[in-house]
Amino acid sequence: MQTSNIINLPATARTKLRCIMINIFYRSGGMITVSQAVADFKVLKRADVIWIDLFSPEGDEKRATEKFLDTEIQSRAQAEEIESSSRFSETGTAIFANTNFLIPGPEEYVMEAVSFTLVDNVLATLRDVPLRSFTDLQRKMMALPRLFPNGYWVFVSIMDQRVDLDADMIELMSKEIAQYSRRINQQEDINEDFLLDINQLQDNTMLVRENIVDKQRLISNMMKSDKLPSELEPRFNVLLQDISSLINHSNFSFERLEYLQDTVVGLINLDQNRIMKIFTLISLLLMPPTLVASFFGMNVKLPLAGNEWSWLIIIAVMVLSLGLILLLFKRRKML
Repeated sequence: MQTSNIINLPATARTKLRCIMINIFYRSGGMITVSQAVADFKVLKRADVIWIDLFSPEGDEKRATEKFLDTEIQSRAQAEEIESSSRFSETGTAIFANTNFLIPGPEEYVMEAVSFTLVDNVLATLRDVPLRSFTDLQRKMMALPRLFPNGYWVFVSIMDQRVDLDADMIELMSKEIAQYSRRINQQEDINEDFLLDINQLQDNTMLVRENIVDKQRLISNMMKSDKLPSELEPRFNVLLQDISSLINHSNFSFERLEYLQDTVVGLINLDQNRIMKIFTLISLLLMPPTLVASFFGMNVKLPLAGNEWSWLIIIAVMVLSLGLILLLFKRRKML
């Protein structure tokens, strides 16, 4: 009964009952309005639509968007199969771009593919996970509609938001590296687990750098397109400069982590060598007394045998030999 009631509801009402999978941003009366109904494609003009955001869409939503734009939108599987050198392509009417957005986790980072399609100043995005850069931009669009005349401005704003988030991640990594450095200077918990933590941070730094380089390649290819509005070229140039600085910062962070890793390995080796040195010295110190004890422990007739005070003389010889070895080691600065 509940299913049949949902089916009989209008398209807009049914959309609200489930998770919103499509957001259509279009201009109406000088303002930007958002719709979550696929049926609105029938009444909207392509010239009025700015951005179509597909979030884990169903098949009918993706097909309706493709029909509205008169072009195919790459699926997540297709975007992930594309090589990094072929993530940008264009036809006579459309631009197709794919990149990865990095999502930080409690221990490791995850790459999520996002597809961009630009047709006649309309941007269509396809993603499978919630992204902070998209959410923040959607709020900004509703508050400042004059800043987003078409889909190209939305695209560059998404890239700008994403680069800012990448910069925040690199800054957090720098703070973690500084904490690790302080722990090393104070010699707190310098062990194998600490070394594994540094190795994990190295992997995260490499992922961030890879993600930033991927965006650098995408923006560079976008700037080569003759479809890009000339007024956006300064924005893209600034983005490339920001990305270059982030790449340099990530390289410096990776070098710091390598230095910390070498330092930790050196400290662990020194600690292990110190332990082995102690055991070795103990063995050497006990060798003369052991030799004396072994000599007088033989089942043969020996000097002092039968004397009731012979055990005291033997102990004295053992202590004397131990003292001589200690004195020798101290003079040679081996202790």
